[in-house]
Amino acid sequence: MASAMNVDGNRIRVDWPTQWIARVLSLPFLAAGGFLLWNVALGIRNDFAGFGRLSDDLVPILVFSGIGIVILLPGLYLATYSSFVELNKSLAEVVVTRAFGPLRFRSQRQLADFHFLSITDRGTEEGEQPTLFHVSLCGNRGTEAVALCSFSSRDEANAFAHELGRALKLPARDYVGTEPDADEES
Repeated sequence: MASAMNVDGNRIRVDWPTQWIARVLSLPFLAAGGFLLWNVALGIRNDFAGFGRLSDDLVPILVFSGIGIVILLPGLYLATYSSFVELNKSLAEVVVTRAFGPLRFRSQRQLADFHFLSITDRGTEEGEQPTLFHVSLCGNRGTEAVALCSFSSRDEANAFAHELGRALKLPARDYVGTEPDADEES
C-alpha cells in the first residue's frame, strides 16, 4: 500500500489509501439496506395514496425501517471511511483524523512528543519474508506511536520515512527484522 504525502509550506498531510476491498464489501450492505428502505418508501406512498391504511402498516414500516438502517450503516461505514494525519510544523502539532462520511473524529497531539520515525514489519513466522512494512511516528517509552502508512516493499517504506524525516527534521530508524524489547512484549 502506498501513501499520499502532500507538503504545503509548514503543513504535511499523509493520507491512508482507500481500501478498494472495503468499497466492494460495502456494496451488499448498501444494496440490501437500500432495498428494504425503498420498499418501506413504496409502502408509505401506497398508504398515503389511499391503497392501504397507515395504522395497519405502522409496525411493519417501523420494523423494516429499523432493519434497513441497521443493514445500511455498516455499508456506509465501509464505503466512506478515510484516515489521514496532518503534521503542522508551525503549530508543532499532529492531528490524526478518522472520517466516516461527514463525521470526523480528531485526535490532537504535540509534535514535540515524537522524536523519530520507525520502520517495522508485520510479525511473520520464522524464515518468511515480511509482507507489509509500517512507518510510524514514535516518541519515548509510554508515548503512543502514530501509524502513518504501510508499504509492500522495504525500499518504499525507507524512501517515504527518509523523505518525511527530512521535512520534519527527525531521524528514520529501520527496525525490520529486529526483536521487540522485553518490556514491550507484556
